[in-house]
Amino acid sequence: MKSEIIIHPIPPVYDSNSKVLVLGSFPSVKSREYGFFYGHPRNRFWRVISEIFNEKAPETIEEKREMLLRNGVAVWDVIHSCEIVGSADSSIKNAVPNDLSRIISESGIERVFTNGKTADGLYRKYLEEKTGLKAHCLPSTSPANAAWSVERLVNEWKVIKL
Repeated sequence: MKSEIIIHPIPPVYDSNSKVLVLGSFPSVKSREYGFFYGHPRNRFWRVISEIFNEKAPETIEEKREMLLRNGVAVWDVIHSCEIVGSADSSIKNAVPNDLSRIISESGIERVFTNGKTADGLYRKYLEEKTGLKAHCLPSTSPANAAWSVERLVNEWKVIKL
């Protein structure tokens, strides 16, 4: 597989009531095909979020969006465009960060969380100084992070709940 330049195809999810911003690195091939965040069926993000907020796991894009907004959670990614091979975060090159100023100015974002170490490193490198908000790094919900069970992820991720 060769590297290709990809522009982030998914708009951010947020509204004026969003208090928490969860940032991934860049959408996977499956998420880009699906047209929404964490679209790979083995990614545990939606299971973790639904357990934290004691809700039924959402199935459709609209249900996922509504659950996030109902619970004050905004979601986007650090990277606007980059060269990437498949879905491998480790292959990201020539990253151009997303501009978070609109999300922050149009919402009530008080805390930022990153989904995994790659997103955290990219946030610190490109965006932390601009936003003035420190990020809290959470363990990745990716299926590649197989060492973490859903139960362990929920225990760590519950800090996002207001």
